[in-house]
Amino acid sequence: MVAPDANDCLAGAPPSAKLVYKTLEYEGELTQGQLVDETRLSVRTVRYALTELQNRDVVREEIYFADARKRLYSLKSPDKSSASTDRA
Repeated sequence: MVAPDANDCLAGAPPSAKLVYKTLEYEGELTQGQLVDETRLSVRTVRYALTELQNRDVVREEIYFADARKRLYSLKSPDKSSASTDRA
């Protein structure tokens, strides 16, 4: 189930960003190329959607260790973000 905070963050987001968000929610961590394959959106549209989601602070970007030229995208967990602020 989607956290209520995620619904608030996605309000007003373009449909492509919502599709990428849902794909990451169901599939887990994916590279940009994998997102293109899964969503059937163009590379440019996926890149725009990822930028939009990063600006809304709901997606995390990490190095993809299998190929350091690529990045791995995943959803930020509300539990992890609240846990890290509790420690500070």
